[in-house]
Amino acid sequence: MEEIYEFIKACGTYYLATVEDGQPRNRPFGTINLFEGKLYIQTGKSKNVSKQIQKNPRVELCCVKGGEWLRVAGELVRDERREAKVDMLEHYPELKKMYSADDANTEVLYFKNAIATLYSFTAAPKVVEF
Repeated sequence: MEEIYEFIKACGTYYLATVEDGQPRNRPFGTINLFEGKLYIQTGKSKNVSKQIQKNPRVELCCVKGGEWLRVAGELVRDERREAKVDMLEHYPELKKMYSADDANTEVLYFKNAIATLYSFTAAPKVVEF
């Protein structure tokens, strides 16, 4: 999992795909965190992406770095614990201008039942399940 986290972090931006009324929705994200051995993302509960995830937690993340790319398919689970929110915001202090661990909007979610596949043009895909 550490390798997956480091790859996403090094990319800076990744794209998260959700579904809304049968239509794929894709948008750029930048927050990724390892907390208590789980891979987390962050968003706001007021955003459409949060509403889409709550309705259908199955998502896919994709990012590219050089000649390699990563796809992570799985389910996102909301973690309401303050500790998880604080840890995310400590890793992304610039978000503290918009989010707080104590507000009603900040949302952190972790992947479960996930399959990460790292691809390249020169090697066989590497698969990690978590």
